[in-house]
Amino acid sequence: MRVLLIEDDTVLGDAVHDQIAADGHSIDWATRLDAAGEYLDVAAYDLILLDLMLPDGRGQPFLRALRARGDTTPVIILTALDQISDRIEGLNAGADDYMVKPFDLSELSARLGAVARRYSGNPNPLITLGDLEIDLAARSVRRKGRPVALTAREWVLFEAFVQRPGQLLSKAQLEERLYSFDTEIESNRIEVHVSRLRKKLGRERIETVRGLGYRLGAT
Repeated sequence: MRVLLIEDDTVLGDAVHDQIAADGHSIDWATRLDAAGEYLDVAAYDLILLDLMLPDGRGQPFLRALRARGDTTPVIILTALDQISDRIEGLNAGADDYMVKPFDLSELSARLGAVARRYSGNPNPLITLGDLEIDLAARSVRRKGRPVALTAREWVLFEAFVQRPGQLLSKAQLEERLYSFDTEIESNRIEVHVSRLRKKLGRERIETVRGLGYRLGAT
């Protein structure tokens, strides 16, 4: 998953950035709304974490503008504003969830996963795929009843396929899920991750469509 964090508090921003990255997601971080707009102009994000009080404006009008132009990217508001009226305003502006600072980082991870599952069209975190049992909430996989150990990057890549069964994903799309702007990407990195997933989950699990990308197989 590729996440955009819009937060000017450097201490909190560092903590959230490290938490999301440790979960295996790629994350870009903007400390101003104008910078966030530039990120959104050049990259596709799976989720936005939005503070409401930024140096160059408030988050609610920014969110309303996103929704007005048809941007449906899930948004979780992160703010110190804890009044009921603030929550109502944020949700009415188009937010999908609202977390009041200070919050537990593990709860943020859980809410991020829950929102992402809703948007993927499968709010049920438990999925059976052939001989695989997948728990999206626990970020775990069992094959023929035995646990399969996936690295954080392997999990995020596999999750991208699971959330889009049968859909062709290009190498560029997969790189966007895995890496932020400040990451140097080796040319064969996606191929390496796919190869490792096949060894762990079955060679036919991920199909290669030569010259176009990869998709999750039906077996």
